[in-house]
Amino acid sequence: MRVVLAEDLYLLREGLIRLLEAHGFTTAAAVETGPELLDALLTHRPDVAVVDVRLPPTLTDEGLQAALSARRQIPGLPVLVLSQHVQQLYARELLADGSGGIGYLLKDRVFNAGQFIDAVRRVAAGGTAMDPDVIAKLLQSNARSGPLQRLSPREREVLELMAEGCSNSAIAARLVVSDGAVAKHIANIFTKLGLAPADDANRRVLAVLAHLNGSAEQTG
Repeated sequence: MRVVLAEDLYLLREGLIRLLEAHGFTTAAAVETGPELLDALLTHRPDVAVVDVRLPPTLTDEGLQAALSARRQIPGLPVLVLSQHVQQLYARELLADGSGGIGYLLKDRVFNAGQFIDAVRRVAAGGTAMDPDVIAKLLQSNARSGPLQRLSPREREVLELMAEGCSNSAIAARLVVSDGAVAKHIANIFTKLGLAPADDANRRVLAVLAHLNGSAEQTG
């Protein structure tokens, strides 16, 4: 599986290269600036991109903007963002098109290799890998208005876990409830949010996230 990596800090970049390659990934390109990232993504069309938000030359949002530009030209290009902070605007923009593998991890909350590699593989496969803190921020910012007000506290818990990419059985284990109870909560969530249920779990998560960002018209 081919990866394009964008990270401006040398030691972290080299460490990520070695970690990825130790788990069977091939580094198609490892860059440190926004323009280099866009060029690498369009040239190599990798299976997944691992991208820092803040890259030279201005260290603002070059990494994410390059990834978003590449996704516009390569629809569904899997992108896993690494950031030191929860940037709601960045998360919303990444989630807005709802077209495939996306992830947003906080660097200081990646606690082991397994967690990181699982996220990379999940995003490469078209799934989602969202840090709970990012999801919590998105939920909090929408909690005072709109359909989220209709959700019960338990349904909000289920929604957060859905957005992290958890399966029904994983949600049941985390909340110590039955699979049937989770299915009922999810059905209620879709009903209250006005979203048609989807058979594919990843598309279901994307639909919920897109709805929270006010950009979902129809999930299909």
